[in-house]
Amino acid sequence: MLQSNMTNVAASCAIVGRFADERVAESARALIEHLSKRGVDLRIAQDAELELPHSPQVARHLHRVPEDLLADQASLMVAIGGDGTLLYAARLVADREVPLLGINRGRLGFLTDVLPQDMVASVDAALAGQCEFDERPLLEARLLSANGVSQRILALNDVVLQKVETGRMLDFETWIDGIYVNNHGGDGLVIASATGSTAYALSCGGPIVAPDLDVLVVAPICPHTLSDRPIVVSSKSVVAVTLIERFDARAQVTCDGVVLGDFMPGDRLEIHPSPRKIRLLHPAGFEYYRLLRSKLHWGRGGYSKNE
Repeated sequence: MLQSNMTNVAASCAIVGRFADERVAESARALIEHLSKRGVDLRIAQDAELELPHSPQVARHLHRVPEDLLADQASLMVAIGGDGTLLYAARLVADREVPLLGINRGRLGFLTDVLPQDMVASVDAALAGQCEFDERPLLEARLLSANGVSQRILALNDVVLQKVETGRMLDFETWIDGIYVNNHGGDGLVIASATGSTAYALSCGGPIVAPDLDVLVVAPICPHTLSDRPIVVSSKSVVAVTLIERFDARAQVTCDGVVLGDFMPGDRLEIHPSPRKIRLLHPAGFEYYRLLRSKLHWGRGGYSKNE
């Protein structure tokens, strides 16, 4: 459920983006110049290749810090780019409860829902505590290898099991809360949160799920049988996957596009609900279904410049 963001004016704002993209760099420079004039302390990654505005205010208020410390002293994080940039920013704030605002300089932008022309006004509103927010739950993926090594990572959108060898099919089993579900043959599997239902899972034929629903989408990738369909389960469920032994059986697990590790026969992948959440900020008056109409061109029979 969307709520009003009643926090105080942010003392520090972290800005992330792929600054090699000139559109992203242009927006970042404009935002840095604007916020420095307001006296807001700014943080960007130490190794960010961004040509900065030459002004005393920027020199005084901008700090370069190690990437993993960007969110440590920030009251707000702004992600400029596409949804991939916001997912990257989400990993930075996951343990720190820093609200996150996305500026869309990518393509679809289901998560980065602020348009470039609205950037300054929206960031000012966020600093003034005038944005709406909703909290999105995270998934925790655990890769348990046959030799006893365990790896864990958080995901906002999805956990993906996918084949490594082109032209070869994976055989794998799924279990939900310890109960056997199915044997699958195909290119892999997507386990998506409600937030991630509009990402990879959507291209696999999965449903669009309202982000406030506590469910997961389990969607096979290019299944070998037509009966192998996406299913929706409780977000409180534990989804487990094992790879069936066959010649050259080898897969990989990614979480929001970040590689967790290779997946071999004898390994076990588990997707658990995480108690951690991401707080996404939206401009006042944000409507999820308006966002869908804009991104998917619903209701107008084609592309509309009005949305």
